[in-house]
Amino acid sequence: MSQPPESAPAVAPNAVEDDEATRIPLKIEDWLTVVVMGLLSLITFANVLVRYFTNQSFAWTEEFSVFLMIVLSLVAGSASVARNRQIRIEYFADSGSEQRQRALARFGALMVFVLFALIAVLSARVVWDDYRFGETSPGIGVPQWWYTVWLPVMSVAIAGRALGLFIRRGRQA
Repeated sequence: MSQPPESAPAVAPNAVEDDEATRIPLKIEDWLTVVVMGLLSLITFANVLVRYFTNQSFAWTEEFSVFLMIVLSLVAGSASVARNRQIRIEYFADSGSEQRQRALARFGALMVFVLFALIAVLSARVVWDDYRFGETSPGIGVPQWWYTVWLPVMSVAIAGRALGLFIRRGRQA
């Protein structure tokens, strides 16, 4: 059995300990993730029990589960941007001089900010249309804007986290 090299840590470092200091605590995304995952688990488990014992299912569980998975993706996106762990090509992002790496990190954060600010504006228009025209969800018939309102809200959160990352990378100069 081969031993890991001396330089490799025996245990993976705790991501929370490595987090940069941010003005808005990262615990918000962490706890939202816990709450959403808990709700998903409870809803799915309740539906399995009801199906098993009654051969029926709750009609609302699939629609609500899809909504929660989308919220979970957006919350995770916000956390990854705040922690500077979003998707990138590390060959380019982590190579070259320190100044080049910082410039690329700032450029990436700025582009994430622009993208999610644009998504926030455009999705707010969708929410307004859902509200104005009285759209209802296909499964259970609740107002559609109850679901769509979270896209602009979370897009603003992601844009804010990207702006914070942009500022933090600028201060490292």
